Amino acid sequence: MYEPSHFKVEDRDALFAVMREHPLATLVTVGESGLIANPVPFVVHADEGAQGVLRAHLARPNPQWKAIAAGAETLVIFTGVERYVTPAWYATKQETGKVVPTWNYVTVQVRGPARAIEDPVWLRAQLESLTRQQEAPRAEPWSVSDAPEPFVAAQARGIVGIEIEITSLIGKFKLSQNRQEADKLGVLNGLATDPESESQAMASLVKTYALGGNA
Repeated sequence: MYEPSHFKVEDRDALFAVMREHPLATLVTVGESGLIANPVPFVVHADEGAQGVLRAHLARPNPQWKAIAAGAETLVIFTGVERYVTPAWYATKQETGKVVPTWNYVTVQVRGPARAIEDPVWLRAQLESLTRQQEAPRAEPWSVSDAPEPFVAAQARGIVGIEIEITSLIGKFKLSQNRQEADKLGVLNGLATDPESESQAMASLVKTYALGGNA
């Protein structure tokens, strides 16, 4: 990934936070069958392995798990908050007019050896872990055990687990850090006037990373 120094983020806690907040990532593999990419929800286990572990599952008919079992190179791309940035927000537009549109975004990329897992005990634990992760904010969270056991067992037979040991973790937070102060403030103010939650989240990130929280 192209990663200019002013957009590079190495804070592992910040990177893991993005992965947890945006668990639906793109799983990319390159093997004998070529390039395969699928959206897959992941669970992050930051305290396992040397640098953390990712776990997920794929539908059994999905050929990607067979590519992983055969040793395919694996990349996982997590996409966080993103927003279009109009040149109209820049103070530089009024000063020189020499501005162009851009896009602010947050992305995290993970690489590491992956393995396919068919053990039913492991699969059950993965299903329960993913369910807890996604249901936790709900007032009355749904649990795997809420479904009939024979039904759950039948569903589990239709999936294959994926585990990736993290060996490379890189993050790029493009948040207007490369603009002059007045332009950064313009971006922050422009985003702040948009009531959409993504714009508000991006405004908070720009304030923290581009303005050092001083706006």
